[in-house]
Amino acid sequence: MPTFLTMTSVPIARSPRTSYQQINQHQPSDSALGLVSTRSFPAIVGTADMMLKSSQVTLVGYEKIGSGYCTAVVRGKVADVRLAVEEGARTAEQFGQLVSKLVIPRPMPNLQAVFPIGSHLVEIAQQQRGYSRLSNRSIGLLETRGFPAMVGAADAMLKSADVQLASYEIIGDGLCTAIVRGTVANVAMAIEVGMQEAERIGELHAVMIIPRLLEDLEHTLPVATYWLDENEPLPMLLPNQVREKQRQLVALPELEKAVVPQRQAEPLPMQEKIEAPLILEKEAEKPIVEVLDPEID
Repeated sequence: MPTFLTMTSVPIARSPRTSYQQINQHQPSDSALGLVSTRSFPAIVGTADMMLKSSQVTLVGYEKIGSGYCTAVVRGKVADVRLAVEEGARTAEQFGQLVSKLVIPRPMPNLQAVFPIGSHLVEIAQQQRGYSRLSNRSIGLLETRGFPAMVGAADAMLKSADVQLASYEIIGDGLCTAIVRGTVANVAMAIEVGMQEAERIGELHAVMIIPRLLEDLEHTLPVATYWLDENEPLPMLLPNQVREKQRQLVALPELEKAVVPQRQAEPLPMQEKIEAPLILEKEAEKPIVEVLDPEID
């Protein structure tokens, strides 16, 4: 028999949320880890959603070890983590999918360095992942046992309502989940049609509808790269440099060489050639005569 995990948004009084940077600033004596495990991906998503909405914790992510086992990992203060784990376990029990739960106060640094439970993983994932165009929309998850049933159900959901197929998830033991996004009404209609198609083709295992997603849950859910916009780096402010336009060399036509006739000087008469140097010599031989004033003694 399939497990129906349809979930509605329940307002819970809670203090304002803080970012993972603020939670990571707490002293080790005041921090804790919380883990809840189920055997269904829609069930673990609904469990994580309830854990985030019930207490001031940060969702680190999911750990999938095969055979359908999925674990949600949260971090925060000891009291907040205990409350979140209890609420998450109660939700998983309602779905009939709870496997185990655990709270670790004051985890050792070696434990966080080896296992994928450090809060810094959230920061790395958010930096590497771009902005999803399907954010701020309701989500529907339909899990089947067998890949053909999941593909057929996804096709029926896309044809029956205005929803978008965000991604799919495989967790082992033949369990695979189709994830659709859209408005609450369209997602509910698509899930209903997808359930009928999955039962016709193969085995329906579980379904989940979450009308409103918190930011932490939004960042940890799988999204196909088709819907992601990569983060573009900011432009670097550099001084304006004036670039000279490249001068284009234009080939000029070859000029034809023109022959200019030279005009020869007319020869002087023989008499003038002889007398000219003689006159210069006679002028050079003349003595220099000083003219003195006769009145000066």
